[in-house]
Amino acid sequence: MRLGINGFFWNRESTGSGQYTRSLVNGLLTLSEGPECVLFRPGRTEPNQNTLASGRRMQEVCLAPPISLTENLSKLWFEQISFPRACIDQEVDVAHVPYFASPLRTRSKTVVTIHDLIPLILPAYRGSIPVRLYARLVAAGAKRATAIITDSVSSEHDILDLLNVSPARVHVVYLAVSEMFKPVRDTQRLSMIRQKYHLGGEYVLYLGGFDQRKNLEILLLAFATLAKHSSTEAKLVIAGRLPAQNSAFFPDPRPVVERLGLRDKVILAGWVPEEDKPALYSDAALFVFPSLYEGFGLPPLEAMSCGTPVIVSNCSSLPEIVGEGAVLVDAHDVDGLAGAMAELLEDENRRKELAAKGLKQAQLFSWQKTVRQTMEVYESAAARR
Repeated sequence: MRLGINGFFWNRESTGSGQYTRSLVNGLLTLSEGPECVLFRPGRTEPNQNTLASGRRMQEVCLAPPISLTENLSKLWFEQISFPRACIDQEVDVAHVPYFASPLRTRSKTVVTIHDLIPLILPAYRGSIPVRLYARLVAAGAKRATAIITDSVSSEHDILDLLNVSPARVHVVYLAVSEMFKPVRDTQRLSMIRQKYHLGGEYVLYLGGFDQRKNLEILLLAFATLAKHSSTEAKLVIAGRLPAQNSAFFPDPRPVVERLGLRDKVILAGWVPEEDKPALYSDAALFVFPSLYEGFGLPPLEAMSCGTPVIVSNCSSLPEIVGEGAVLVDAHDVDGLAGAMAELLEDENRRKELAAKGLKQAQLFSWQKTVRQTMEVYESAAARR
């Protein structure tokens, strides 16, 4: 099979779509009977051959609009014009768009991965009129795709409800985390992480984004309640790149920390490189993720893979992903979240029990399984008339 892949996010490894694209392609190239891959990327570099770590060869084709365009228009041109045309020119059997942006018109059999439908579900994420028009365009393109891959049954339900497509065309293929996420027991490595991020004793960890749906204010309110009514000395570590400025869409946690009098209880760790995450997870007493909506939710799975007890909200896909490997709480219940943290912090045996369940649950997910099931979707799409 000759597979064409939209590589818009290929060189943007800090994004979820970039990580997904790279992990998927690397996995496909390790298959003994995998596809011949053609990666289409935006840019003006001449097409070339690129050898990945697997040792197999993959063709890269760079595409650019004929005239200078703005960044947004260039992206639109790449998705809707350059990529579908190039798939025809390169005679691919199946074209895969690994994010929510499949072309409206194409003669290729197309597979699109829709991680979530946040712009269609959450009002705060609908944006300006151009952003809403773009969302309508890619939604129309998804309706015409040969097959749709999504990350969870929860997202599958959203797609069926909002896009009105046949259930036979929607395939749930769970994501997975990198093999680097596993329990870290090396005391020297753990000590280095503690020094780097100025960590003292026991800590509760949040690692993720700061946009509105991440629900950080509820976490801070719950931690303030915990600090007031519990004897715990644990601190709350909030990791991730802080917003450049405070806004309704990207609320800065620092004013909330000050208002709640948590300056001495909260450590704002800032951006954390991938290689530091396993140790940061492993040394945490708890990982808490109170998000209001996730298409999949990688951070809780990363934490469980590192043997860390996890608390998540009972929203969207999160209960489905964590199974019995985490404690579920109401995303809006401050006292409930505070109580869940207190219970685990005060009961080491319960933490160990939950960590073991989390590790067992995390083992259900692997990139080998993700790649194999994705390949089955390609084969099914290629076989369709």
